[in-house]
Amino acid sequence: MTIERFEVLRGVVHPWYCDSFGHMNVRWYSHFFDDATLHLWPLYWSSHKRMQDELGVHTVTASATVQFQRELVSGDLILVDSSLNRVGGKSSTFILRMLHVDTREVHATYEVTEVFFATKTRKSTSMPTSIRQALESRMDAHFGD
Repeated sequence: MTIERFEVLRGVVHPWYCDSFGHMNVRWYSHFFDDATLHLWPLYWSSHKRMQDELGVHTVTASATVQFQRELVSGDLILVDSSLNRVGGKSSTFILRMLHVDTREVHATYEVTEVFFATKTRKSTSMPTSIRQALESRMDAHFGD
C-alpha cells in the first residue's frame, strides 16, 4: 500500500532556533508543524477563504502530538510532508513528517486532528459534503474501497 504524501513546507534551522545543547528547540518543531497545517486544506480541498465564505465553516486543531526522533542542528534544511490518516464525521486526522532535505531521514512526526467549526456559532459542526467527498476519494485511492 502506497500512502500519498504532499510536501507542505520547507525551512531552515537558524542558529537562534537552537538551545544550549546545540539542537533545534522543541518550540520550533511546533512552529514548523503549525505553519504546515495551514497548507493542508488548500492541498486537500480548497482555500480557507472559500471554506468560510461558501460553506460557513473553518477548522481548528483539536489535538496535536509530536514524536521526536532525531535532532536537527543549525543549518539543516527541512521539509514537512503530510498524509491523510482518518476522515470522521466532524474531523479529520493528518500525519505530518519533518524530514532532512539531504538525507530524507525523519526527524519528527506530528499527528493533528482538525475539527470543523461553524463560523457563526463557533461550535463544532459536521464536515461539509464536498470536503468529505474530496477527502474520502483520497482515502479510497490509497487504502482501497
